[in-house]
Amino acid sequence: MQLLQTFNVSPRLPEALEPLRELASNLWWTWEPNARRLFRQLDPELWDRTNHNPVQMLQLSRQARLHELAANDEYAREIKLLAERFRTYMGRADTYGKLRATAPRIAYFSAEFGFHESFPNYSGGLGILSGDHCKSASDLDLDFTAMTLLYRHGYFKQQINKEGWQDAISLNQHFHHLAISETKLGDQPLFVSVEMLGRNVLAKVWELRVGRIILYLLDTDILQNTPEDRPITSQLYGGDTEMRIRQEIVLGIGGIRALDALQIRPDVYHMNEGHSAFLSLERIRRYVHHQGLEYYPALQVVAASNVFTTHTPVPAGNDAFPRGLMAHYFSSYAEEFRISFDDFFRLGQQTINSEDTFSMTILALKTSRYANGVSKLHGEVSRTLWKDVWAGVPVEEVPITSITNGIHTKTWTAPEFHQIYAKYLGPNWDEFLTDPEYWRRVIDIPDDVLWETHQLLKVRLIDFIRSRIRTHRTRLGESPDQLRKVNSILNPDILTIGFARRFATYKRGALLFRNKERLLRMISNVERPVQFIFAGKAHPKDEPGKRLIQEVYQLSRQPEFENAIVFIEDYDTYIGRRMTQGVDLWLNTPTRPLEASGTSGMKLPPNGGLNFSVLDGWWCEGYNRKNGWPIGPEISEGAPEFQNQVDAESLFNILENQIVPLYYAKPDGRLPLAWIQLMRESIRSVTPVFNTHRMVKEYTERLYEPAAAAHKALTANQCAAAVDLARWKHATRVDWPQIRIEAVETSNSGRVSMFVGDKLHVSARVYLGSVKPEHVKVQAYVGAADDGTLANPNAIDLYDVEKAEPKGFYVFRGVIPAFESGSYGFNVRVIPTHPLLSHNHELRLITWAA
Repeated sequence: MQLLQTFNVSPRLPEALEPLRELASNLWWTWEPNARRLFRQLDPELWDRTNHNPVQMLQLSRQARLHELAANDEYAREIKLLAERFRTYMGRADTYGKLRATAPRIAYFSAEFGFHESFPNYSGGLGILSGDHCKSASDLDLDFTAMTLLYRHGYFKQQINKEGWQDAISLNQHFHHLAISETKLGDQPLFVSVEMLGRNVLAKVWELRVGRIILYLLDTDILQNTPEDRPITSQLYGGDTEMRIRQEIVLGIGGIRALDALQIRPDVYHMNEGHSAFLSLERIRRYVHHQGLEYYPALQVVAASNVFTTHTPVPAGNDAFPRGLMAHYFSSYAEEFRISFDDFFRLGQQTINSEDTFSMTILALKTSRYANGVSKLHGEVSRTLWKDVWAGVPVEEVPITSITNGIHTKTWTAPEFHQIYAKYLGPNWDEFLTDPEYWRRVIDIPDDVLWETHQLLKVRLIDFIRSRIRTHRTRLGESPDQLRKVNSILNPDILTIGFARRFATYKRGALLFRNKERLLRMISNVERPVQFIFAGKAHPKDEPGKRLIQEVYQLSRQPEFENAIVFIEDYDTYIGRRMTQGVDLWLNTPTRPLEASGTSGMKLPPNGGLNFSVLDGWWCEGYNRKNGWPIGPEISEGAPEFQNQVDAESLFNILENQIVPLYYAKPDGRLPLAWIQLMRESIRSVTPVFNTHRMVKEYTERLYEPAAAAHKALTANQCAAAVDLARWKHATRVDWPQIRIEAVETSNSGRVSMFVGDKLHVSARVYLGSVKPEHVKVQAYVGAADDGTLANPNAIDLYDVEKAEPKGFYVFRGVIPAFESGSYGFNVRVIPTHPLLSHNHELRLITWAA
């Protein structure tokens, strides 16, 4: 029989349950435990089947069950209270520092956002960070709008086959199951148009409400587009190089056009990674086309109000497009800018040692005056990695700062720990997330409360894992005997170590297996055993990453390992929450210094967990010798095999000699008191620092507010200041080659020794030619002498200026104080300066004494 038609029937919500519809349409519920609990109570089985999606639940719930709950006075009362709390949150005056009054309007672009497993528009850490950034922006009441693409097929669903090989299963999202709605102008859906290869590609605009902010999502899978263009937003990080450039055109250029159509006028544009960097080109084009600016003044305005965050510590991880492809898609932009294509193409190239590709990261760096890495170490790595963009500038002064990542604490903290903190720290504990002094109150949490709550979460984790493994083995058609064995997998009384992240080779997911004999002795120890839980996806095109997963999975199925080592397929935020809330210890083994930040380990401390990690990324800052353990020394050089050997040996030594004995040491026969002290210190030291509330406040104070001030200054009076700045920069570049330092003299008359407290007077005779002395800084560049180089250098202005003869010469004088003993050296340099420059090396011009 052939079906004539299909149709969907949704239940009618009783009036008492109507607030659930309002709550489901805003992702605020994802960080409100009571909201999740009430949705789950509708139908626990349906809650799991819909991947914890309340929108879909309300479409599929049984009518009789809804009437039953509506008649439950206690349930109806809780819904009413929750709805009132939500409305208070949405309408409240901010209590976190009055940011709204001073904060600029921010547009935040990212290729992915991870808020919750029910909205699979993310692949991993970058998306989770973007989602947590939005949640804290909402909590802190920033004027904040976010932009991304809406992927019909998301990233992918991971299935592990009998051989342990990862199969990537395409998702097919039904948008009516998601908490999104059409963005409308008046009563009409909003579409934006982007030109590609002589045709217009339309993107439909959707919106997702995340607390008090809105994320807009662009969707090309619409009937108005050709079959060639509809798949542009099909899959996150899918397709070939040409598909990637199309996606990034829609994100960057289409995103700017969507904001313009909505009449959203940001002061600051924040690019989270380089995928959206084409937004700079569109912003320049709009200033040229709509305001009549020339290219170079337009660039000044755009760059002054752009913020760029880089997450990738290796060049290969950054998108770059061939010259021919760029010419194919962007030759018209060069024409509109009235510059040559060579000059246009140089926006994506290093100043020296450039390749014939257009780097999205370099485009972002060259069109942003504010750039940052995502941990202190990553900031150092990024300055070294991108130093050739600022040729001649000392690597320490490459203008890339760092703001260390964080997590949205309420999202990742188990409801049981919410309750503990409310009882022992205070009912408004979440208003003190960035106050280290407040978190000293964790000392008031009784040992048995902390331990028993953690054990409860571990039991829940193990029950969850057994259920997932049972489902996996059933799908593979395994025998009843294998299904029965699932009940013996893992034990809540055993030290449980978790490892979950993207499986890339540098993350070394199989480092533990370099010494299988030692590992076997550890897990089979009768008195003090250890067990391990693994999860993670590899990119579908990452064959070495998939082989790592296969190695882990196959070892976990060997008889001697199978009850103590497990691999859970299809890692997502739900598995992430279960694991970070339930394991005792988090294992992290990246090759230094390739972990830009890493945030998974930050999710353990609020749940009483500890970290055991290579000193890379955030753990270099988080580890205090009392809140976890490091793996290996802080080495960043040497062959990978050398690092593997050193770290594997360290891993086993510390596990065997420190971690395992401490976990099982129970002087009262009941509680591991020393371990509990570490848990308490982990909560106290990590939770108030490594969270997105602190992170977003840092972005606001250090990057957003200065960028907004620069934007305001440069756009005043029809961008007159930008025109003047561009004119001055051009003249300075033309005149700069004539600048030279003729002589440098010091007051020590050839002496090589001084005493602490002495001052070294320095004078430099400099020829400036037609450059005005107020437009340069002459500086002594001072540091510890280290085999012909300067360590930890700093610049001291030679501020006393005197005109000299003949014309164009000046003498600059200053003082180098001797603060500390040691061997020091210095050089003298000239750099340009102007009141409207955002940093010293904006022009990439520097002249040193010979």
